[in-house]
Amino acid sequence: MAQTEPEIADSHTANSPCNIDATEHVAGENDGNREQSPTNGRESKGGWKPAFILLANQALATLAFFGVGVNLVLFLTRVLRQDVADAANNVSKWTGTVYIFSLIGAFLSDSYWGRYLTCSIFQIIFIVGLGMLSLTSWRFLIKPAGCGSEITKCREPSPVGVGVFYLSIYLVAFGYGGHQPTLATFGADQFDEKKKNQKQNRDAYFGYFYFALNVGCLFSNTVLVYFEDTGMWTLGFLVSLGSAIIAFILYLAGFKKYRYVKAYGNPVIRVVQVFVSAFKKCKVQAGNEEQLYEVDGPESAIKGSRKIMHSNDFRFMDKAATITEKDRNDLKNHWRLCTITQVEEAKCVMRMLPVWLCTIIYSVVFTQMASLFVEQGDVMNNKVGKFHLPAATMSVFDICSVLLCTGLYRYILIPLVAKLCGFPRGITELQRMGVGLIIGMLSMVAAGVTEFARLKQVIPGEKASSLSILWQIPQYVLVGASEVFMYVGQLEFFNGQAPDGIKSFGSSLCMASISLGNYVSSMLVYMVMAVTERGENPGWIPNNLNVGHMDRFFFLLAILAALDFVLYLLCARWYKNIQIEEEGDKKNLEDRENISIV
Repeated sequence: MAQTEPEIADSHTANSPCNIDATEHVAGENDGNREQSPTNGRESKGGWKPAFILLANQALATLAFFGVGVNLVLFLTRVLRQDVADAANNVSKWTGTVYIFSLIGAFLSDSYWGRYLTCSIFQIIFIVGLGMLSLTSWRFLIKPAGCGSEITKCREPSPVGVGVFYLSIYLVAFGYGGHQPTLATFGADQFDEKKKNQKQNRDAYFGYFYFALNVGCLFSNTVLVYFEDTGMWTLGFLVSLGSAIIAFILYLAGFKKYRYVKAYGNPVIRVVQVFVSAFKKCKVQAGNEEQLYEVDGPESAIKGSRKIMHSNDFRFMDKAATITEKDRNDLKNHWRLCTITQVEEAKCVMRMLPVWLCTIIYSVVFTQMASLFVEQGDVMNNKVGKFHLPAATMSVFDICSVLLCTGLYRYILIPLVAKLCGFPRGITELQRMGVGLIIGMLSMVAAGVTEFARLKQVIPGEKASSLSILWQIPQYVLVGASEVFMYVGQLEFFNGQAPDGIKSFGSSLCMASISLGNYVSSMLVYMVMAVTERGENPGWIPNNLNVGHMDRFFFLLAILAALDFVLYLLCARWYKNIQIEEEGDKKNLEDRENISIV
């Protein structure tokens, strides 16, 4: 058993000032930042009813977001008159920024504002951005009216219009990015994971969360895309604005039903304290578990957070919890002495990072759907009978694939695996993410094959190939299937493995993976064009795709995904589950399931 304060100084009791001070020091002044229920301190209800309100909010907010994002690459090429490669890179950088902002939202909700207030503030920013975008497109950019279709060209945009446009879409990025991971965690908060039946509901919630996200995408990727593709951009943006406003009103209406969880204080400071303390004691030999410091009682020094059991990896970090003679005189100085729970919180972050880094290449694959897939479809035969099918509308096959695979996984695969292998939860989160990587790799192979076939049927002097746009269906379906395994698995894994004090940070890691994937995609496009664009050679992804070799870029991504999968296997084998101490008993948070990938 780890050494507690009463064992260090016999005069202290479990309720001694020393215990109180040690607890308050780590939580710091953030005790006043606990998120309180707006119902005057009454116990909030939680459960599925408020969770469904949050799922509806997610669906409507996603409809609004993708009403802007799904056709953004065509807006940049048709309205702002950018080249294909530049537009694809700008979309990648914008999408990356959306999800990097998720870290800011997660930090504020975990540390200071709490989930409810954080979601409220970022949704207001989201609405302001959409309002500015609607006004800017109508007032400055869509000139003449109805331009931006394949037929009608827009005038050269004014510098003021372009500047306000970029400000507005980055406000949209800031608002949606800060809102989404916090909303995911807030929804999970509606279930108390200390209770077995509610923990199962919490795990199911993440699947429904991603399901709601794709339901929202369904309307924006069909109806809104069609209007925008025919030049009615402002109308599409106004519909997005209206959807965001309805989502926010619905969110506020449920405030009496929500279950609220306090903010736990600044986790960055706690993690930094561990490394600073360990560095100060670099010459001290790390003690064994019985010699490490922990506060007495069931509560950890991080107020509201459960204690985390000691683990044997990253032993150098245990020096931060090793008690020296100097520490005995100043137990409150957590820049020299940290509790086991505080050290293990930092270890959890260290353990999750290698797994998280391996998901970035998958996000590079995923982001092609919003950029190069759309550009590819735009130069294919998009006539289905007498109907004109906008290129961005093809993402509806991704959405349908997600919706179908979510149901198949939840109601067929899990019961089947449980029956055959004895695992009640089906395959583990790490296994799901590994499957997602493989399917994502296959989607790039399918995209490369489609592009190879498209180039074979290019009509000289024509923009579009004679190859039907329906050839894109396999690559979209495969991306959708991979999302169910990768992104839902990520949400469950990072949120479930994150300690109590950094739950939103765990959810934001999934979004941050998408962010870096977009930045890496942009970098790869630049590198590929720099290497392949030589002399009269237009490169792999030129402005005129009919003289390029985008198929080779897709095959390159497939190779990178295969190499990434090998690295992921090693990281998944190495990973060890977080262990939470509950009610004095050491209990594995994941019921000691084997989370190995094989």
